[in-house]
Amino acid sequence: MSPALLSASSIEAPGIEYSLLAPMLIVFGVAAAGVLVEAFAPRRLRYGCHLVLSLGGLVAAFVAVVALAGTEESAVAGAVAIDGPTLFLQGTILLVSILAIALIAERRIDRAGAGEAGHGKAGAGRADAFAPQASAVPGSVAELEATRAGVAQTEVFPLTLFAVGGMLLFPASNDLLTMFVALEVFSLPLYLLCGLARRRRLLSQEAAIKYFLLGAFSSAFFLFGTALLYGYSGTVSLTGIADAIAADAGERPLALMGAGLLSVGLLFKVGAVPFHSWIPDVYQGAPTPITAFMASATKVAAFGAMLRVFYVALPGLQTDWRPMLWAVAVLTMLVASVLAVTQTDVKRMLAYSSVSHVGFVLTGLLAGNHDGLSSTLFYLLAYSFSALGGFAVVGLVRGPDGEATTMSQWAGLGRRSPLLGSVFALFLLAYAGIPLTSGFVAKFAVFQAALAGGALPLVLVGVVASAIAAFFYVRVIVLMFFAEPPADEPVVAVPSPGTGFAIAVAAAVTVVLGIAPQPVLDLVDQAASFL
Repeated sequence: MSPALLSASSIEAPGIEYSLLAPMLIVFGVAAAGVLVEAFAPRRLRYGCHLVLSLGGLVAAFVAVVALAGTEESAVAGAVAIDGPTLFLQGTILLVSILAIALIAERRIDRAGAGEAGHGKAGAGRADAFAPQASAVPGSVAELEATRAGVAQTEVFPLTLFAVGGMLLFPASNDLLTMFVALEVFSLPLYLLCGLARRRRLLSQEAAIKYFLLGAFSSAFFLFGTALLYGYSGTVSLTGIADAIAADAGERPLALMGAGLLSVGLLFKVGAVPFHSWIPDVYQGAPTPITAFMASATKVAAFGAMLRVFYVALPGLQTDWRPMLWAVAVLTMLVASVLAVTQTDVKRMLAYSSVSHVGFVLTGLLAGNHDGLSSTLFYLLAYSFSALGGFAVVGLVRGPDGEATTMSQWAGLGRRSPLLGSVFALFLLAYAGIPLTSGFVAKFAVFQAALAGGALPLVLVGVVASAIAAFFYVRVIVLMFFAEPPADEPVVAVPSPGTGFAIAVAAAVTVVLGIAPQPVLDLVDQAASFL
């Protein structure tokens, strides 16, 4: 039939299943409402409006995810897949995002006690990551600066929500163009959020520029890989690419090049070696609440997309991509663990710890079986809460110039603040995989799945890397409880309600998943099935 004979009525627009997209639509809608609040609401009302909108929207989105439990359908002409892994990962992202908003919300200017914030116990609990803490004479330049960067800087809320919306879409994307759009939607707000630190602004802005430039390169790799896979298969649909690979018995060089370039973009987002160089600098320079958000939610979203790409689109190339990911996983576990031992800054040490955990998650992905998928989902849940809790604790230790992250300043901290030291030690033990913590169950699950998938050498490397990692985690615990405090010992801030809530929930999840993990293991076992 010629194009002239086609009538407008014969072309049907794709249907949009709003109920299936409800979690993402709620978050994006609240983010857009936050932009309107930022533009039109009086300055004195913005903080309260943003806080209610953000927490209310995230809770409503989580309720929508729970309501969709058991759904296995595609939406928007197959561009979005709503299935077990999607819903589990979206629920995880929303839960850690609620805690991250609680951290971010408490970091605002306190005009009543701003003069002492960060310099004494009275104001240390209100030390702000996004606004200057200086008392200002009415009408003075100091007050203008405080207003400009303080209460008015509530744009962190809609930026965070836009990032969360992109993260919800990223693991749900069922074609590569939708996945690329989701990647950019959650990356661009993060570039801005990384540069909003109050103190050490040059370090924060440097981190944002590094993240932006390297992120742009990784996005280019991702898009180039998408183009090659489209040229090979004639479609950007993940299932369509899988069908084209299954129907082709040749050498498939175009598909291999496309899969390789696509992998570079995804491995950058998760921070695997050798694409990890941005993580220590960005985690150190970004405001600590943003670092906590990135270390938890971003990794969950990125690994969700990676699981969908390798399990749905590229299973036919498994014999080709598995050796490459083996090498990446081994390098990630060993290089990150060794470099973490040499760090003298707590945030950089936790950054390299985060990189090493990428290698452990890749171990579960490489199992290539049902147990591998379920154990990876459990690992992402367990690590996201402990990572957020660890960085939240770091934000409470403050010196005259802001956060005290130099490791020597933490000497004797556990004796002066036993509760804070004990909670941080709990998170460190979870990172190390010590029994009765969520980290032990998570590592045991991925190692068991890898053994079932024939990856014994990878498991042995993981055990060695875990032993190396245990050394620098225990070193910090010994420093906190058995070393003499320095002369210029830092102030331990009294946690504000939001920060205390986030740390308490993260610690509770870490303990519960270590002592009674079976209900969650059963949940991930049921969810580990792609559409």
